[in-house]
Amino acid sequence: MNKEGTVEARPKLEALVFDCCGVVTDMERDGHRVAFNRAFKKLKIGIYWSEKEYGELLNTSGGKERLEAYLEAQDWPPSDRRYLVTELHRIKTEYVVKLVESGFLDVRPGVVRLMDEAFAEGVKVAICSAANGRLVEAIVMNMLGPDYRRRLSGVFAGDVVEAKKPDPEVYRLASKRLGIAETACMVVEDTRNGLLAAKKAGMKCVIATTEYTRDQDFSEADAVFSEVEEIRLSTLARLMP
Repeated sequence: MNKEGTVEARPKLEALVFDCCGVVTDMERDGHRVAFNRAFKKLKIGIYWSEKEYGELLNTSGGKERLEAYLEAQDWPPSDRRYLVTELHRIKTEYVVKLVESGFLDVRPGVVRLMDEAFAEGVKVAICSAANGRLVEAIVMNMLGPDYRRRLSGVFAGDVVEAKKPDPEVYRLASKRLGIAETACMVVEDTRNGLLAAKKAGMKCVIATTEYTRDQDFSEADAVFSEVEEIRLSTLARLMP
């Protein structure tokens, strides 16, 4: 109620925005990590990322940025790093796209149902990812299908922005392209970096944790769930300010 004694309308949920490679599909361990290790093996550079080590590396968003940070920490010469980051990421992308296209990976339970709930209520649905556009489109087309791709109001990948999460650029871009105020957007993320990006963009954000991220600090989140399946659109609408 405002100073004049009238009830103020609660801001409406107008856009539901999903992260891709942790929320739409949980592909870090059996997707990205496997593809990185295949790329290392192909170039014969003697690197292997275990599940534990890769979990720690996920503190850096973006595949190229993750590679750069790792190689720098291992004291690889800058000239070698530039070549390796480019070549390894290219090979890794080829492998991981093939994994997606093979049907080896699947959508997280609850994602399609939550999208359907949003579509039914006239809420725009979009995807924002730190991954490159080719991979994100492969995930959408192969896991969700062409019909859902047509119904999405936007797909925004990491290679269309200058800075990766926790920088808010990709979420601000989504807000602008969707034509919806940041305060009317709800983000579903799985990592602290994603959470920080959404919050810095002025959006509400809930977390659906994965095996890799369940122990991260999500104190700023509007709600935390262990599975996407637990999330209902009606719950998200009540979380709007």
